[in-house]
Amino acid sequence: MNQTGNQSQQQSGPVAEPLGSQSPAQEVVRYKIRHQTRYQYSENVAVCQNQVRMQPVSRPPCHCLSSDLTITPTPSSQEEHRDYFGNQVTTFSIESLHDSLFVECVSLVQVRASGISVQTRSPRFEEVIGLTDLRSNAIPATDTGFQPLIDEYKNPSRRVRLSDDFAGYARQEFSGGRPILLAALGLTQRIQNDFSYDTTTTDVNTPTEQAFQMRSGVCQDFAHVQLACLRSLGLPARYISGYLRTVPPPGKPRLIGADESHAWVELYAGRELGWVGLDPTNGTFVGTDHIPVCIGLDYEDVSPMRGVVLGGGTHHLSVSVDVEPVPAGQ
Repeated sequence: MNQTGNQSQQQSGPVAEPLGSQSPAQEVVRYKIRHQTRYQYSENVAVCQNQVRMQPVSRPPCHCLSSDLTITPTPSSQEEHRDYFGNQVTTFSIESLHDSLFVECVSLVQVRASGISVQTRSPRFEEVIGLTDLRSNAIPATDTGFQPLIDEYKNPSRRVRLSDDFAGYARQEFSGGRPILLAALGLTQRIQNDFSYDTTTTDVNTPTEQAFQMRSGVCQDFAHVQLACLRSLGLPARYISGYLRTVPPPGKPRLIGADESHAWVELYAGRELGWVGLDPTNGTFVGTDHIPVCIGLDYEDVSPMRGVVLGGGTHHLSVSVDVEPVPAGQ
């Protein structure tokens, strides 16, 4: 039986603090993140094999200060490696009978503001389309120093297919030599305005074309739609999974475990600007409320947890995410 740890979402959608409201004191923010995943099985599992992608790595704008992964029951085997995109991956197997599986990742990270805004000067989007043979990061993506080419992020993927429909939707913003940041933000805001955030209309396997036709879905769908639009124009764009700090309503306490996994995109905006984060769920540039964990072509490359089990009957999945700001000096 296959099992995949999907993200828990609220009906209204995860809400980011507007970039304009962030003060200079928030240029660097430190967070403690606790991500818990629990599977409860109706029958004993004889063997399970899983991959976990929950541990952040240090690459702009995030610096990982520490990260600890706890797995219960204790795995029979466990190993860590970096995948093609440089994400931290833990592979483990449990070869003893068990009726539950608990995985907890506790990380301490520091996120630096990008400084990107609508006032930031940027090249015409046509200039970026013409760039080729550039490496994708200033920092090596893997232990070997290998970095995927920028061009690889222009390609279709399992969840993101290219089409004239996606290109036509994007061209409403990308036209007439418009600066790439203004055009990209326009597309980001258009998706937020045109699409309804609804956890009941899609699931983890819904095709991006279907979410696009329905104009509905969750953050994963919005990110896939924006990737399809950008890549259909020939622009390099990649999928980002991570966390979003949520702010409770005025007068309400912060609820432990009520934060969320989130998804957004990064667009390559030229040699000087590099990768720029865009959140189509919130219609904004990415800020210090966004904590990136993994990058890939689409969700298939960054699923927080996936694997197979032998036995187990039916299962119940519960996910808890807590994103706690840590005061300076702690």
